[in-house]
Amino acid sequence: MSYTINVGGRLLDLSAPLVMGILNVTPDSFFSGSRMQTEEEIAARARQVIAEGGAIIDVGACSTRPGGVLATQQEEMARLRIALSVVRRELPDAILSVDTFRPDVAKMAVQEYGADIINDVEGSDAMFRLVSRLGVPYIYMSSAPTLHDVLLDFSRSVQALRDLGQKDIILDPGFGFGKTLEQNHELLHDLELLRVMQLPILVGVSRKSMIWKLLGITPDQALNGTTVLHTMALLKGASILRVHDVREAVEAVKLIGPSTFTP
Repeated sequence: MSYTINVGGRLLDLSAPLVMGILNVTPDSFFSGSRMQTEEEIAARARQVIAEGGAIIDVGACSTRPGGVLATQQEEMARLRIALSVVRRELPDAILSVDTFRPDVAKMAVQEYGADIINDVEGSDAMFRLVSRLGVPYIYMSSAPTLHDVLLDFSRSVQALRDLGQKDIILDPGFGFGKTLEQNHELLHDLELLRVMQLPILVGVSRKSMIWKLLGITPDQALNGTTVLHTMALLKGASILRVHDVREAVEAVKLIGPSTFTP
């Protein structure tokens, strides 16, 4: 299924899957290898994402890992201002996604730094109104536990967004959010059924507990398992992979190729 989204006046073609590289500017993300604190580390990570074939850089400044302590809005904004300034300076044409559930943070990122996409794990009415007003592509994530409930959640939320005039919507089934280990794997097994929504699907399973808990390893050891699940997601029609390890994900996309997708 072919999709395009409008990012700052440029059409981003999703007819072949794209890789979104994670750039965390938090001290407490669950995968220690993704934490970038200094301006030099932020710049190096941004360049790495693009050099390894990533199409989108997803910048996050407030970890939403289970059991974590949320940064305040002021802390999140301060971290993002540093990170977005650095990335815009280093890679002015890069497509930037900002991972936030706070409308005021999203507004700042778009209006002050030209963030191209908002990636939201919460989906509040206030965020719906904001992204629709700003006219930026929006990634909506579902915390519902089962495929049935995810589809109901997607249907209601997409309709609410459409009613507000939102055009570009990407759906994230929310692996690791509100789901048991078994529910995560059941949802991935049936991922192709989400294509009934006729919208691009983002899959974020990179180094998550659905891999390392099942295998009895740590997030640092979960690259191989991540690649296996990325392969499954691509075969089932994922349009975007949100990843820590960009080169390996890009290789998976190239090896599988869009011609293997089935509607």
